[in-house]
Amino acid sequence: MNDLYQEIILDHARAPHHAGLREPYDAQAHQVNPTCGDEVTLRIAVTRDAAGEVTIADVSYDAVGCSISQASISVMTDLLIGQTLGHSQALHEAFEAMVKSKGEDAGDEELLGDAVAFAGVSQYANRVKCALLGWKAFQQATAEAVATDAQIGENGIHE
Repeated sequence: MNDLYQEIILDHARAPHHAGLREPYDAQAHQVNPTCGDEVTLRIAVTRDAAGEVTIADVSYDAVGCSISQASISVMTDLLIGQTLGHSQALHEAFEAMVKSKGEDAGDEELLGDAVAFAGVSQYANRVKCALLGWKAFQQATAEAVATDAQIGENGIHE
């Protein structure tokens, strides 16, 4: 199983999904891991449906760093695009709990999908920040997007 997880991480590091900053976007965040210098600039675009629920329409990013941080951001984008804000927050919480668990939480594969490949990172304290870098940028960008909620329209971005 560890070989499969390593392959998922290497595949995403070699060919990252949703890389490259795209427009339009509602919020942008920049995060740096001071321990190793990895960094990411991440953009999100959100929409609001007729019922008022916010959905993550797009996540794009530009990042430099190790395989763990690059792959984690790539997997994260796959998980979050198309999800409601509430579900994306639940995914973030589950991922963070898993990678901070020091090996106690193998992760819920049904919820986290390929992101469970990062469960082993929890045993290496210096790699936890790498795995969480993109997630922290997403959390920051989401908070910014929600703060400018009045600009989010049901038919698109920045009405």
